[in-house]
Amino acid sequence: MEVFYNPLPKKWPTLTARPTLSEENLDALVKPVFETVHAQGDRALKSFTATYDRVTLKNIQIDAGEIDQAESRIPSDLKQAIQLAKENITAFHKAQKTLPIAVHTSPGVHCWQEKKAIEKVGLYIPGGSAPLYSTVLMLAIPAKISGCEEIVLCTPPDADGKVPDVICYTARLCGVSKIIAVGGIQAIAAMAIGTETVPKVYKIFGPGNQYVTAAKQWATKWGAAIDLPAGPSELLIAADTTAQPDYVAADLLAQAEHGVDSQVVLVTTHKPLIARVQKALTHQLESLPRKRIAQEALENSKCIFFDQDCEAIDFINAYAPEHYMLCMQKEQQYLEGLRNAGSVFIGNFSPESAGDYASGTNHTLPTNGYARQFSGVNLDSFQKAITYQRITEQGLQTIGPAVALMAKHEELQGHQNAVEIRLKQSAK
Repeated sequence: MEVFYNPLPKKWPTLTARPTLSEENLDALVKPVFETVHAQGDRALKSFTATYDRVTLKNIQIDAGEIDQAESRIPSDLKQAIQLAKENITAFHKAQKTLPIAVHTSPGVHCWQEKKAIEKVGLYIPGGSAPLYSTVLMLAIPAKISGCEEIVLCTPPDADGKVPDVICYTARLCGVSKIIAVGGIQAIAAMAIGTETVPKVYKIFGPGNQYVTAAKQWATKWGAAIDLPAGPSELLIAADTTAQPDYVAADLLAQAEHGVDSQVVLVTTHKPLIARVQKALTHQLESLPRKRIAQEALENSKCIFFDQDCEAIDFINAYAPEHYMLCMQKEQQYLEGLRNAGSVFIGNFSPESAGDYASGTNHTLPTNGYARQFSGVNLDSFQKAITYQRITEQGLQTIGPAVALMAKHEELQGHQNAVEIRLKQSAK
């Protein structure tokens, strides 16, 4: 990890940059995949799977028999762990339910708002070297709580052309039965466009690499909404003398092992911590099975020292981390100063891994600085709010003249007439 001492604000744009490809390069890859899926449907999905995943699939949808067999192969202790995570995630997301709101804005003018589930949603579950069955929990649980009527799950097949057993088991546990063994750009295209097997959905959810993120953004051109731009994973840790160097190093490596394009950042006001963390990183890295991946990710990563807490806080907000870990003596100052982050982990015993799996919060979060304007996935992500109004004759008499006058000054005669015709009739 490269080390920087008291970098000036003019250097911060460089320090907050993520290791991603340019949009132009990504769009050049994404666009033809969407066009081919549109033209060829399932045939295109099988062809892309053969090319990119190096497996030939006869059927891209997993049948119920395969899911039954998968469930029987899951160890009981893992089933118990997944069940614990499911209970906590369910509890946290159920608590996010809100009642309809209603108000009489003027006499005779009654307005209210109700939330309705998005009917058709698509869940993208990353696979490859680390199939993220935990993401099934994070997406399927709020989808079911919200009342989404159709849920389709896409995930890449493994080297044998199968969906990992634990993904099948977790999907069924969460009430999802439509599992498609397709990943990458082509999976996003299938859910955005629709094929013979994959239904077209109204909104697509799920994390992924920068190719999946670019595909999700391209999907909006085909009428599908997306949850948020969630690309390569990232973590920023703010730490001082209260932090344990071994814990800090372990958390940095936990995030770095996601992928070579992941990024981790250490921000500290205690200069000696940098050397201690680097020593711990070297030691822990040696025993990490995904050492090569983590090592390459660390090359994209940084340690940054600030003399002043206020500068450290400003930098953290400028970075807008997906995951933000805080182990600082002046904890309250850092929390009060926080403006931009996806999810926050406070204290030495709040590892980011807990949020990834079982604390209850959602781990599908905005990356690449999008925490400045996006929330992580939550119950509202699977719903839309519909507003209603009922206006009585008295109510229209109260607000109608103002409405007609405003329409007149916007030169919208039809709007004006729609009100005045009622007011004239009412006056008779």
